Amino acid sequence: MWSAWETVAGYDLQEVVFEKKYRDKGGAVARISSNRPQKMNALTNMGWNDVVTAIQAAREDKDVGVIVIASMGDHFGVGGDMQWEAAGGLQELFAPGGGAAGGGFLGGFDAAIVECPKPIIAAVKGYCIGGHNHLAYHCDLTIAADNAIFGQNGPRVASPIHGYLVSSLAHVVGIKKAKEIWMLCRQYTAQQAVEMGLANTVVPLAKLDEEVDKWCDELLNIIPTCLALVKRSFASIDKYLEADMGTILMDVAPDFFSRPEVGEAHEAFFGKRTPEFWKHAKKA
Repeated sequence: MWSAWETVAGYDLQEVVFEKKYRDKGGAVARISSNRPQKMNALTNMGWNDVVTAIQAAREDKDVGVIVIASMGDHFGVGGDMQWEAAGGLQELFAPGGGAAGGGFLGGFDAAIVECPKPIIAAVKGYCIGGHNHLAYHCDLTIAADNAIFGQNGPRVASPIHGYLVSSLAHVVGIKKAKEIWMLCRQYTAQQAVEMGLANTVVPLAKLDEEVDKWCDELLNIIPTCLALVKRSFASIDKYLEADMGTILMDVAPDFFSRPEVGEAHEAFFGKRTPEFWKHAKKA
């Protein structure tokens, strides 16, 4: 049996809800939920940093044995808030000394997940797109509701995401499938996600929380130190990929934010039309 969820006090988090509940047999679960349902849980840099803050707090909580990444509302999340990004949020992050170069959210939530010795489960429902998709595939386990839709959108909407956040997907689904997901920006059902290794299991939406509880209960019955050893062993597979974070953009397109196709991507997104990148090719 489980106690009711209670908000973890002492944290001024703006775009996520941070909760905890206890198991009657001992141990607790922390839940970190994106909380912008009016925007399908699209987050600004503040929200991504909230995720990191909550993960680090759950890591230090001696009662917590498992962390769940979840969402309020109907969708797991659709990545970054495009209005914030188009208004210059990403440009500020990628500026010299900015958040991405200095370990901000783009180089932060993945490290927080990977370096946390406690197992982290993504509980996915509805859309799991863009930043929320790579948030989910960095988690140790992913449980998907049958209405979940996975996919990337960054290359379509001029997000310059690169490095470890991209390449680590190859260790989840294989390099060919990872390139398909990132280059074509297709969307995949929950069942397809299970078949390719992007999710562990799929359950009816109404059973999602119940299934997550079952997996948490199982994990809490395993020696925490052994789980930490296993998790750290797997983390070593990806460790060398982190070295290129923050350098690829400057090597490939140091003028990225002034390029005309970036403006076209934003205009097309807000205008709900297909972008016409190639009309800018000769100007780029």
